[in-house]
Amino acid sequence: MSMSVINPNAAGIDIGSRSHFVAIGQGEKDVREFGVYAEDLSAIVQWLIENKITTVAMESTGTYWQNLFVELINAGLEVILTNGKFTKNINRKKTDVLDCQWIQKLHCLGLLPSSFLPDHTTERLRTYCRHRDNMIGQRANSIHKMSKFLKYLNFRLDVVVNDIAGQTGLKIIEDICNGNLEGKSLAQHRHHNCRKSEEEIAKALVSNKREDYLFGLKQEFDRYKFYTSCIDECDKEISQFLEQTIRQKPDVVDDIPDPKPHKRQNKNDIKGINLNIVSYQYFDGVDLLAIPGVSHSTILSIMSEMGPEGVSKFPTAQHFASWLRLAPNNKISGGKTLSNRIPQGSNRLKIALRNSANAIGNLKDSDLAKFFRRLAFRKGRTAAINATARKIAVIIWNMITKKQPYLPKNNYLFLDQKRRIVSKMRKQIKNLGLNPNDLGFSRANRDKIAAQMTPDNQSLSLR
Repeated sequence: MSMSVINPNAAGIDIGSRSHFVAIGQGEKDVREFGVYAEDLSAIVQWLIENKITTVAMESTGTYWQNLFVELINAGLEVILTNGKFTKNINRKKTDVLDCQWIQKLHCLGLLPSSFLPDHTTERLRTYCRHRDNMIGQRANSIHKMSKFLKYLNFRLDVVVNDIAGQTGLKIIEDICNGNLEGKSLAQHRHHNCRKSEEEIAKALVSNKREDYLFGLKQEFDRYKFYTSCIDECDKEISQFLEQTIRQKPDVVDDIPDPKPHKRQNKNDIKGINLNIVSYQYFDGVDLLAIPGVSHSTILSIMSEMGPEGVSKFPTAQHFASWLRLAPNNKISGGKTLSNRIPQGSNRLKIALRNSANAIGNLKDSDLAKFFRRLAFRKGRTAAINATARKIAVIIWNMITKKQPYLPKNNYLFLDQKRRIVSKMRKQIKNLGLNPNDLGFSRANRDKIAAQMTPDNQSLSLR
């Protein structure tokens, strides 16, 4: 049985760090080696066009493929970027020439699947957000180093302050770097919300005055300020890019989603932008923040890693969950299931969805929290996190592709929402001219009625 040729005018490229091997056929004269400079990439495109090549397949090797990929796309060629595990050939010796010919042969027969690639807008936003995440990691490293140098100096700021990078901690560290080593004067920077008293903070700030440790602390504090300024610049750039992207949309959603004060932001969230409104307009009227457990950082990960067009590339929600590696990988032989574990590997969006699932496990009354607790009781918390993350991915796919709102069976009410409902009920009772004490709502009235009841009446009421 012979296999039919699906792509007759196909080429295969073996990507390298210093050279690229291009094959347009299986003969010796059909393979050429090119460099990696800009003129070499242009020469590859020209040679492919001269040989009437219409489609090209290449491996996603590191970051070496990106420049060549852009050149081929700009030339109007169809480019398939595939994972290296689909191009392995165990029956031959491994050389660059044989690899590019093997890729060309597989692509001619239509055996190479294409990897997911976001659109140009999402790719630019992803660059900004990933760079911002790296800056946050570097800043966290500097905070860790500052904590170590403070301990070496016998400044036990970590004992009296929950976060040394908070308001109280940063003011004390800045004063120490300026040369003040007196505990009592340093304790005067205490914020009024700090639980420890000023006297206890002064006891924890008695230094051994080592100059080498002071020098290291100053260096790390300067590094912390530098990365903080870099993060602020990234926030401004992301804010401007999102505003420009939304303005360029043909139909901008004028509606405003419901405010969500119960979803508070932390210090690492992006500043200067309301993600509740921006994400609602970015996804054309889809309110993803309405899903329990989905935070502002999760929304930013969805916007930067997938985008509205990226989610729609998957035909079904099951394909989307499988690409995220949240669906079980069933291995069946002889009619028996040998394994149904989740495949290894992760990406930034999968990590964000797993963090959201972990937050759902700490909720009380939502439908997703009940689903989480049922699975956690049967299979453990790790399996529950994976299953809940998959469920969130399915919900996100349906909301974005079908433009459906999130409609749970039982609406989960946070404490702030319950308090607002109670205040509205009190205003309605007051407008009706009624007294809550007469209706038996107040606790004092209930206690008064219970005290007036005789033991016989109490036994009757219990019956």
